[in-house]
Amino acid sequence: MYDFQPDADLAKPELYRQLADAAAALTEGESDGVANMANIAALMREFVPDLNWAGFYRTIGGELVLGPFIGRPACIRIPLGQGVCGAAAASGETQLVDDVHAFPGHIACDAASRSELVVPVMRDGTVVAVIDLDSPLPARFDRDDAAGIERLAVVISDRI
Repeated sequence: MYDFQPDADLAKPELYRQLADAAAALTEGESDGVANMANIAALMREFVPDLNWAGFYRTIGGELVLGPFIGRPACIRIPLGQGVCGAAAASGETQLVDDVHAFPGHIACDAASRSELVVPVMRDGTVVAVIDLDSPLPARFDRDDAAGIERLAVVISDRI
């Protein structure tokens, strides 16, 4: 049994360091990317407060396809360049959105989402997936959150 429980009083940089370490330990030696994404989605839900959705979209055939996640049912396919996830995949850059309703072309998979953080997972210079975190709170995510999930993306890039 795995029991990764972060201390609620940790500063964000330490919390995200522990999240990355837990993800590395949990996926060590496992070659199945879907299994690894499923466990990492569960870890993100445990470590990152105030989320209503945490998971992955995989880059397949020129579009994003839903991967393992925790949250309400979600959009299955997203064209590159559309919505927050598609923007992150097309640009290869983290998208930190305080108000998803103000984001041009936002795709509302869960009407409760107010803010979003999407980080591309790169392998050999190519976006292979994006990590998507949604919150029902406006402006939930900041640069510390982005830096922490970017670190996680590097750690897992060859494991998903």
